[in-house]
Amino acid sequence: MTLDLARLRAETPGVAHRIHLNNAGASPMPAPVLDAMVAYLRREAEIGGYEAAADSAVRLNGVYDSVARLVGGARDEIALTENATVAWQMAFYALPFQPGDRILTARAEYAANYVAFLQVARRTGAVIDVIPDDADGVLDPQALERMIDERVRLIAITWVPTNGGLVNPAAAVGRIARAHGIPYLLDACQAVGQMPVDVGALGCDMLSATGRKFLRGPRGTGFLYMRRDLMRRLEPPMIDHFAAPWVAPDRYELRPDARRFESWENNYAARLGLGVAVDYALEIGVEAIAARCQALAAQLRQSLGAISGVTLHDLGRHPAAIVSFSLDGCEADAVKARLAAAGINVSTSQPSSTLLDATARRLPPLVRASPHAFNTEDEIETLAAAVHAMR
Repeated sequence: MTLDLARLRAETPGVAHRIHLNNAGASPMPAPVLDAMVAYLRREAEIGGYEAAADSAVRLNGVYDSVARLVGGARDEIALTENATVAWQMAFYALPFQPGDRILTARAEYAANYVAFLQVARRTGAVIDVIPDDADGVLDPQALERMIDERVRLIAITWVPTNGGLVNPAAAVGRIARAHGIPYLLDACQAVGQMPVDVGALGCDMLSATGRKFLRGPRGTGFLYMRRDLMRRLEPPMIDHFAAPWVAPDRYELRPDARRFESWENNYAARLGLGVAVDYALEIGVEAIAARCQALAAQLRQSLGAISGVTLHDLGRHPAAIVSFSLDGCEADAVKARLAAAGINVSTSQPSSTLLDATARRLPPLVRASPHAFNTEDEIETLAAAVHAMR
Protein backbone atom coordinates (compact mmCIF):
# COMPACT_ATOMS: atom_id res chain seq x y z
CA MET A 1 0.00 0.00 0.00
CA THR A 2 1.31 3.46 -0.94
CA LEU A 3 0.85 6.31 1.49
CA ASP A 4 -0.89 9.50 0.42
CA LEU A 5 1.57 11.94 1.98
CA ALA A 6 -0.42 14.98 0.88
CA ARG A 7 -3.47 13.63 2.69
CA LEU A 8 -1.50 12.81 5.83
CA ARG A 9 -0.10 16.31 5.99
CA ALA A 10 -3.41 17.97 5.20
CA GLU A 11 -4.94 16.01 8.08
CA THR A 12 -2.13 16.93 10.50
CA PRO A 13 -2.68 20.60 11.42
CA GLY A 14 0.60 20.91 13.31
CA VAL A 15 2.80 20.51 10.22
CA ALA A 16 1.84 24.02 9.15
CA HIS A 17 3.63 25.45 12.17
CA ARG A 18 6.49 23.14 13.18
CA ILE A 19 8.60 20.20 12.12
CA HIS A 20 7.46 17.53 14.56
CA LEU A 21 10.10 14.86 15.13
CA ASN A 22 9.05 13.86 18.63
CA ASN A 23 6.58 11.13 17.76
CA ALA A 24 8.15 8.74 20.25
CA GLY A 25 7.03 11.25 22.87
CA ALA A 26 3.63 12.33 21.62
CA SER A 27 2.57 12.48 18.02
CA PRO A 28 0.17 15.20 16.82
CA MET A 29 -3.35 13.89 16.47
CA PRO A 30 -4.76 13.79 12.94
CA ALA A 31 -7.79 15.95 12.27
CA PRO A 32 -10.35 13.09 12.44
CA VAL A 33 -9.23 12.29 15.99
CA LEU A 34 -9.40 15.91 17.07
CA ASP A 35 -12.77 16.44 15.39
CA ALA A 36 -14.28 13.38 17.06
CA MET A 37 -13.11 14.46 20.49
CA VAL A 38 -14.22 18.06 20.15
CA ALA A 39 -17.61 17.01 18.86
CA TYR A 40 -18.04 14.63 21.77
CA LEU A 41 -17.07 17.29 24.31
CA ARG A 42 -19.54 19.70 22.75
CA ARG A 43 -22.20 17.03 23.09
CA GLU A 44 -21.32 16.59 26.76
CA ALA A 45 -21.69 20.33 27.27
CA GLU A 46 -25.04 20.35 25.46
CA ILE A 47 -26.79 17.35 27.03
CA GLY A 48 -24.66 16.17 29.98
CA GLY A 49 -21.85 13.69 30.54
CA TYR A 50 -23.91 10.59 31.27
CA GLU A 51 -26.28 11.39 28.46
CA ALA A 52 -23.49 11.94 25.93
CA ALA A 53 -21.96 8.58 26.87
CA ALA A 54 -25.30 6.86 26.38
CA ASP A 55 -25.80 8.68 23.09
CA SER A 56 -22.40 7.41 21.82
CA ALA A 57 -22.53 3.98 23.43
CA VAL A 58 -22.24 2.08 20.15
CA ARG A 59 -19.19 4.05 19.03
CA LEU A 60 -17.55 3.82 22.45
CA ASN A 61 -18.16 0.09 22.61
CA GLY A 62 -16.64 -0.24 19.17
CA VAL A 63 -13.27 0.98 20.44
CA TYR A 64 -12.67 -2.51 21.86
CA ASP A 65 -13.22 -4.00 18.42
CA SER A 66 -10.83 -1.49 16.84
CA VAL A 67 -8.04 -2.17 19.33
CA ALA A 68 -8.58 -5.91 18.99
CA ARG A 69 -8.17 -5.64 15.20
CA LEU A 70 -5.03 -3.57 15.63
CA VAL A 71 -3.26 -6.16 17.78
CA GLY A 72 -4.87 -9.36 16.51
CA GLY A 73 -6.72 -10.21 19.70
CA ALA A 74 -10.39 -10.57 20.64
CA ARG A 75 -12.52 -7.78 22.07
CA ASP A 76 -12.97 -9.58 25.42
CA GLU A 77 -9.15 -9.62 25.77
CA ILE A 78 -8.89 -5.80 25.63
CA ALA A 79 -9.01 -3.36 28.55
CA LEU A 80 -8.91 0.41 27.98
CA THR A 81 -6.89 2.37 30.51
CA GLU A 82 -5.78 5.90 31.34
CA ASN A 83 -2.29 5.25 30.00
CA ALA A 84 0.16 2.48 29.20
CA THR A 85 1.70 2.53 32.67
CA VAL A 86 -1.65 1.72 34.27
CA ALA A 87 -2.19 -1.04 31.70
CA TRP A 88 1.23 -2.56 32.40
CA GLN A 89 0.84 -2.24 36.17
CA MET A 90 -2.60 -3.83 36.23
CA ALA A 91 -1.14 -6.87 34.49
CA PHE A 92 2.13 -7.07 36.42
CA TYR A 93 0.73 -6.53 39.90
CA ALA A 94 -1.96 -9.17 39.28
CA LEU A 95 0.74 -11.84 39.05
CA PRO A 96 1.68 -13.72 42.24
CA PHE A 97 5.32 -13.94 43.31
CA GLN A 98 7.05 -15.80 46.12
CA PRO A 99 10.59 -15.76 47.52
CA GLY A 100 13.06 -17.02 44.94
CA ASP A 101 10.73 -16.56 41.96
CA ARG A 102 12.61 -15.11 38.98
CA ILE A 103 11.58 -12.19 36.77
CA LEU A 104 13.55 -12.12 33.51
CA THR A 105 13.83 -8.78 31.74
CA ALA A 106 15.91 -6.89 29.18
CA ARG A 107 18.91 -4.66 29.72
CA ALA A 108 17.16 -1.74 28.00
CA GLU A 109 14.03 -2.07 30.15
CA TYR A 110 12.16 1.17 30.82
CA ALA A 111 12.47 2.77 34.25
CA ALA A 112 8.75 2.65 35.10
CA ASN A 113 8.76 -1.11 34.63
CA TYR A 114 12.03 -1.79 36.39
CA VAL A 115 11.14 0.10 39.56
CA ALA A 116 7.99 -2.04 39.73
CA PHE A 117 10.20 -5.15 39.52
CA LEU A 118 12.30 -3.74 42.35
CA GLN A 119 9.25 -3.04 44.49
CA VAL A 120 7.84 -6.53 44.04
CA ALA A 121 11.26 -8.05 44.67
CA ARG A 122 11.48 -6.10 47.93
CA ARG A 123 7.95 -7.11 48.97
CA THR A 124 8.05 -10.78 48.00
CA GLY A 125 11.66 -11.91 47.77
CA ALA A 126 11.44 -12.43 44.02
CA VAL A 127 14.66 -12.02 42.01
CA ILE A 128 15.27 -9.90 38.91
CA ASP A 129 17.59 -11.36 36.27
CA VAL A 130 18.64 -9.47 33.15
CA ILE A 131 18.79 -11.30 29.83
CA PRO A 132 22.13 -10.70 28.07
CA ASP A 133 22.31 -8.93 24.73
CA ASP A 134 24.00 -10.21 21.60
CA ALA A 135 26.92 -8.53 19.82
CA ASP A 136 24.54 -5.99 18.23
CA GLY A 137 23.10 -4.90 21.57
CA VAL A 138 19.83 -6.78 20.99
CA LEU A 139 18.30 -9.18 23.52
CA ASP A 140 19.75 -12.63 22.87
CA PRO A 141 17.06 -15.35 22.66
CA GLN A 142 19.64 -18.13 23.01
CA ALA A 143 20.86 -16.56 26.26
CA LEU A 144 17.25 -16.37 27.42
CA GLU A 145 16.72 -20.06 26.68
CA ARG A 146 19.73 -20.93 28.81
CA MET A 147 18.31 -18.92 31.73
CA ILE A 148 15.03 -20.81 31.92
CA ASP A 149 14.47 -22.97 34.99
CA GLU A 150 11.58 -23.95 37.24
CA ARG A 151 11.83 -20.71 39.22
CA VAL A 152 11.10 -18.35 36.30
CA ARG A 153 7.63 -16.89 36.88
CA LEU A 154 7.62 -14.05 34.34
CA ILE A 155 9.39 -12.80 31.24
CA ALA A 156 8.77 -9.07 30.85
CA ILE A 157 10.53 -6.95 28.23
CA THR A 158 10.14 -3.73 26.31
CA TRP A 159 9.82 -4.42 22.58
CA VAL A 160 11.11 -1.03 21.39
CA PRO A 161 12.92 0.83 24.19
CA THR A 162 12.58 4.56 24.71
CA ASN A 163 15.92 5.29 23.04
CA GLY A 164 18.58 3.60 20.96
CA GLY A 165 16.39 2.57 18.05
CA LEU A 166 16.51 -0.98 19.39
CA VAL A 167 13.89 -3.53 18.33
CA ASN A 168 14.05 -6.54 20.62
CA PRO A 169 13.11 -9.96 19.14
CA ALA A 170 9.69 -10.06 20.77
CA ALA A 171 8.38 -13.02 18.78
CA ALA A 172 11.47 -15.13 19.52
CA VAL A 173 10.99 -14.40 23.21
CA GLY A 174 7.34 -15.40 22.86
CA ARG A 175 8.24 -18.78 21.39
CA ILE A 176 10.48 -19.51 24.35
CA ALA A 177 7.88 -18.35 26.86
CA ARG A 178 5.18 -20.50 25.26
CA ALA A 179 7.42 -23.55 25.08
CA HIS A 180 8.04 -23.37 28.82
CA GLY A 181 4.59 -22.17 29.91
CA ILE A 182 5.92 -18.91 31.36
CA PRO A 183 3.73 -15.77 31.37
CA TYR A 184 5.10 -13.12 28.99
CA LEU A 185 4.40 -9.40 29.45
CA LEU A 186 5.36 -7.18 26.50
CA ASP A 187 5.64 -3.39 26.74
CA ALA A 188 4.71 -2.24 23.23
CA CYS A 189 4.44 1.51 23.84
CA GLN A 190 6.84 2.52 21.09
CA ALA A 191 5.85 -0.31 18.74
CA VAL A 192 2.09 0.10 18.44
CA GLY A 193 1.35 2.48 15.58
CA GLN A 194 4.92 2.28 14.30
CA MET A 195 4.89 -1.35 13.18
CA PRO A 196 2.44 -4.21 12.73
CA VAL A 197 1.40 -5.98 15.94
CA ASP A 198 -0.03 -9.50 16.12
CA VAL A 199 -0.26 -10.91 19.62
CA GLY A 200 -0.62 -14.43 18.24
CA ALA A 201 2.60 -14.21 16.27
CA LEU A 202 4.34 -12.47 19.17
CA GLY A 203 3.33 -15.18 21.60
CA CYS A 204 2.74 -12.70 24.40
CA ASP A 205 0.19 -13.26 27.15
CA MET A 206 -0.05 -9.56 28.04
CA LEU A 207 0.70 -6.44 26.00
CA SER A 208 0.50 -2.81 27.10
CA ALA A 209 0.49 0.27 24.87
CA THR A 210 -0.30 3.96 24.80
CA GLY A 211 -2.38 6.06 22.45
CA ARG A 212 -0.21 9.17 22.38
CA LYS A 213 2.93 7.97 20.59
CA PHE A 214 3.09 6.51 17.08
CA LEU A 215 -0.59 5.59 17.20
CA ARG A 216 -1.39 9.34 17.14
CA GLY A 217 -4.18 9.17 19.68
CA PRO A 218 -4.80 11.57 22.57
CA ARG A 219 -2.75 11.71 25.74
CA GLY A 220 -4.32 9.97 28.70
CA THR A 221 -5.19 6.81 26.77
CA GLY A 222 -3.77 3.31 26.74
CA PHE A 223 -4.80 -0.28 26.56
CA LEU A 224 -4.00 -3.75 27.82
CA TYR A 225 -4.29 -6.99 25.89
CA MET A 226 -4.48 -10.09 28.06
CA ARG A 227 -4.84 -13.59 26.70
CA ARG A 228 -8.22 -14.98 27.69
CA ASP A 229 -7.16 -18.10 29.56
CA LEU A 230 -4.60 -16.21 31.65
CA MET A 231 -6.94 -13.28 32.28
CA ARG A 232 -9.60 -15.52 33.79
CA ARG A 233 -7.06 -16.91 36.28
CA LEU A 234 -5.93 -13.51 37.54
CA GLU A 235 -7.52 -11.08 39.96
CA PRO A 236 -6.59 -7.42 39.38
CA PRO A 237 -4.56 -5.72 42.12
CA MET A 238 -7.36 -3.17 42.52
CA ILE A 239 -11.06 -3.44 41.67
CA ASP A 240 -14.24 -1.43 41.79
CA HIS A 241 -17.88 -2.28 41.15
CA PHE A 242 -17.36 -2.09 37.37
CA ALA A 243 -14.49 -4.57 37.37
CA ALA A 244 -16.20 -6.76 39.95
CA PRO A 245 -19.96 -6.24 40.41
CA TRP A 246 -21.16 -6.48 44.02
CA VAL A 247 -23.62 -9.36 43.84
CA ALA A 248 -24.29 -10.10 47.53
CA PRO A 249 -23.48 -8.41 50.83
CA ASP A 250 -20.42 -10.63 51.24
CA ARG A 251 -19.48 -11.33 47.64
CA TYR A 252 -18.38 -9.82 44.34
CA GLU A 253 -17.89 -11.45 40.97
CA LEU A 254 -15.10 -10.44 38.63
CA ARG A 255 -16.14 -9.63 35.10
CA PRO A 256 -15.47 -12.49 32.68
CA ASP A 257 -13.55 -10.25 30.25
CA ALA A 258 -10.45 -8.05 30.37
CA ARG A 259 -12.52 -5.12 31.54
CA ARG A 260 -12.01 -6.51 35.02
CA PHE A 261 -8.80 -4.45 34.76
CA GLU A 262 -10.74 -1.21 34.20
CA SER A 263 -12.57 1.13 36.56
CA TRP A 264 -15.96 2.74 36.17
CA GLU A 265 -15.08 6.38 35.51
CA ASN A 266 -13.37 7.28 32.23
CA ASN A 267 -12.55 10.12 29.87
CA TYR A 268 -14.98 9.14 27.14
CA ALA A 269 -13.87 11.83 24.71
CA ALA A 270 -10.31 10.51 24.92
CA ARG A 271 -11.49 6.92 24.52
CA LEU A 272 -13.42 7.88 21.44
CA GLY A 273 -10.33 9.65 20.11
CA LEU A 274 -8.25 6.53 20.71
CA GLY A 275 -10.70 4.47 18.69
CA VAL A 276 -10.61 6.94 15.80
CA ALA A 277 -6.79 6.96 15.91
CA VAL A 278 -6.72 3.16 15.69
CA ASP A 279 -9.17 3.13 12.79
CA TYR A 280 -7.15 5.86 11.07
CA ALA A 281 -3.93 3.84 11.31
CA LEU A 282 -5.68 0.70 10.08
CA GLU A 283 -7.19 2.56 7.13
CA ILE A 284 -3.85 4.03 6.10
CA GLY A 285 -2.13 0.69 6.57
CA VAL A 286 0.26 -0.09 9.41
CA GLU A 287 2.66 -1.86 7.04
CA ALA A 288 2.88 1.29 4.91
CA ILE A 289 3.36 3.46 8.00
CA ALA A 290 6.14 1.17 9.19
CA ALA A 291 7.96 1.27 5.87
CA ARG A 292 7.91 5.07 5.70
CA CYS A 293 8.96 5.51 9.33
CA GLN A 294 11.88 3.17 8.72
CA ALA A 295 12.93 4.98 5.55
CA LEU A 296 12.85 8.42 7.16
CA ALA A 297 14.78 7.18 10.20
CA ALA A 298 17.41 5.62 7.93
CA GLN A 299 17.75 8.91 6.06
CA LEU A 300 18.13 10.77 9.34
CA ARG A 301 20.82 8.41 10.62
CA GLN A 302 22.74 8.77 7.37
CA SER A 303 22.52 12.57 7.41
CA LEU A 304 23.44 12.92 11.08
CA GLY A 305 26.21 10.34 10.76
CA ALA A 306 27.89 12.49 8.13
CA ILE A 307 28.21 15.43 10.55
CA SER A 308 31.51 15.78 12.38
CA GLY A 309 30.95 15.72 16.15
CA VAL A 310 27.69 13.80 16.01
CA THR A 311 27.61 10.34 17.55
CA LEU A 312 24.70 8.00 16.90
CA HIS A 313 23.79 5.71 19.79
CA ASP A 314 21.38 3.32 18.10
CA LEU A 315 21.52 -0.46 18.36
CA GLY A 316 20.62 -3.42 16.20
CA ARG A 317 20.76 -4.22 12.51
CA HIS A 318 17.21 -3.06 11.83
CA PRO A 319 16.54 -0.15 14.20
CA ALA A 320 13.17 1.50 14.72
CA ALA A 321 12.21 5.09 13.92
CA ILE A 322 13.80 6.42 17.11
CA VAL A 323 17.14 8.08 16.40
CA SER A 324 19.32 8.83 19.43
CA PHE A 325 22.41 11.00 19.12
CA SER A 326 24.76 13.35 20.90
CA LEU A 327 26.72 16.38 19.70
CA ASP A 328 30.21 17.05 20.97
CA GLY A 329 30.40 20.16 23.13
CA CYS A 330 26.64 20.68 23.29
CA GLU A 331 24.38 19.23 25.98
CA ALA A 332 21.29 17.39 24.85
CA ASP A 333 18.94 19.91 26.45
CA ALA A 334 20.76 22.74 24.69
CA VAL A 335 20.43 20.98 21.33
CA LYS A 336 16.73 20.46 21.96
CA ALA A 337 16.27 24.13 22.91
CA ARG A 338 18.08 25.41 19.83
CA LEU A 339 16.08 23.11 17.58
CA ALA A 340 12.86 24.25 19.25
CA ALA A 341 13.82 27.86 18.55
CA ALA A 342 14.14 26.85 14.89
CA GLY A 343 10.66 25.31 14.93
CA ILE A 344 11.81 21.67 15.20
CA ASN A 345 10.44 19.39 17.91
CA VAL A 346 12.70 16.68 19.32
CA SER A 347 13.08 15.20 22.77
CA THR A 348 15.87 14.19 25.13
CA SER A 349 16.45 10.85 26.84
CA GLN A 350 18.03 10.80 30.26
CA PRO A 351 20.24 7.90 31.40
CA SER A 352 17.80 7.22 34.25
CA SER A 353 15.10 6.17 31.78
CA THR A 354 17.08 3.03 30.84
CA LEU A 355 19.59 2.94 33.66
CA LEU A 356 21.09 -0.50 33.04
CA ASP A 357 21.69 0.14 29.36
CA ALA A 358 22.89 3.70 29.94
CA THR A 359 25.36 2.54 32.59
CA ALA A 360 26.66 -0.34 30.48
CA ARG A 361 27.16 1.91 27.46
CA ARG A 362 28.17 5.01 29.46
CA LEU A 363 25.51 7.05 27.75
CA PRO A 364 25.13 10.77 28.38
CA PRO A 365 21.73 12.45 28.05
CA LEU A 366 20.78 11.96 24.41
CA VAL A 367 18.82 13.87 21.80
CA ARG A 368 15.97 11.75 20.46
CA ALA A 369 14.42 12.40 17.04
CA SER A 370 11.54 10.19 15.94
CA PRO A 371 9.98 10.70 12.50
CA HIS A 372 6.51 9.53 11.50
CA ALA A 373 4.88 8.83 8.17
CA PHE A 374 3.61 12.40 7.79
CA ASN A 375 7.13 13.84 7.93
CA THR A 376 8.96 14.70 4.70
CA GLU A 377 12.47 14.09 3.48
CA ASP A 378 13.01 17.87 3.44
CA GLU A 379 12.13 18.04 7.14
CA ILE A 380 14.73 15.38 7.87
CA GLU A 381 17.38 17.40 6.05
CA THR A 382 16.30 20.59 7.81
CA LEU A 383 16.95 18.93 11.17
CA ALA A 384 20.35 17.66 10.02
CA ALA A 385 21.29 21.11 8.72
CA ALA A 386 20.27 22.71 12.03
CA VAL A 387 22.44 20.25 13.95
CA HIS A 388 25.33 20.87 11.56
CA ALA A 389 25.07 24.58 12.22
CA MET A 390 25.57 23.99 15.98
CA ARG A 391 29.08 22.55 15.52
